[in-house]
Amino acid sequence: MRWCSGRSSRRLPARSDAGSFAPAIGVSPAGAAKGRNDVDFDSYEGLVFERHPDGVLLITINRPEKYNATDERLHRELGRVWKDVDDDPMTRVAVITGAGKAFCAGGDIDMELKTLGNADRIAHTMEDARELVLNVLNCNKPIISAINGVAVGAGLAVALLADISIIGKEVRFTDGHLRIGVAAGDHACIIWPLLCGMAKAKYYLLTADFIDGPEAERIGLVSKCVPLDKLMEEALGVAGRLGAGPQPAVRWTKRALNHWVRQAQPIFEASLGLEMINFFGSDAREGFEALSEKRTAEFPSSKA
Repeated sequence: MRWCSGRSSRRLPARSDAGSFAPAIGVSPAGAAKGRNDVDFDSYEGLVFERHPDGVLLITINRPEKYNATDERLHRELGRVWKDVDDDPMTRVAVITGAGKAFCAGGDIDMELKTLGNADRIAHTMEDARELVLNVLNCNKPIISAINGVAVGAGLAVALLADISIIGKEVRFTDGHLRIGVAAGDHACIIWPLLCGMAKAKYYLLTADFIDGPEAERIGLVSKCVPLDKLMEEALGVAGRLGAGPQPAVRWTKRALNHWVRQAQPIFEASLGLEMINFFGSDAREGFEALSEKRTAEFPSSKA
């Protein structure tokens, strides 16, 4: 069975057994999907779901008019969904990608501007960011990211924390925190040094330089780089192999490997707290305002 949930105006097609695309089926209260599991994927607004063979669940970040940037609800959904994937008996592997030309362009600028200097909102943002990282790590089922375009903030966290990350050759991304005057805190310090080594992690996180797909693969920041037009075929193919494999062995291998990442959790907690402190400062305000106005930031701390 293949089905789709999310904003009705952006329903994705489901692939028929014959290989052609057939209209996706929205899940209704009387639908077969809800009768077979307790997971309410229909409650999501910013994510679209589509079932594929071998227990593969394709998740699409579905805000293409904003390059899939996260508003408050979508940011929460990107954290919560991994618990639901874990609880869903029909899912053995999850693949996540973005609708349109972007994977996820980070936090919505209007949302970020409202957060600056607001202690309650900053605390809420910190908890959401923490939940996203830890839920991806603790999800028992393998997660594959199909990075089809720009990935920033929460989107980049999901893309690079995925168990297998596959990027389009033409795609470029940057962590970008320092471009907006805040410390790299939402995932980078917990995973980048493990993926690409400390020297490369420091270089790219401190300079916020862009990295393209081939370079990301070369330094080990992603698992694989393929031509963009082959990206989904590759991601779903790998997912199908995992879904058809021995499930306890697949899940326990992930669990054991992720202890390497869990050892760095205190580093992550510290980096996230330091990032949030920056949201009280003038550099962050200048960074977000410059981004909104499409100009180069002039950080007050560099003029002191």
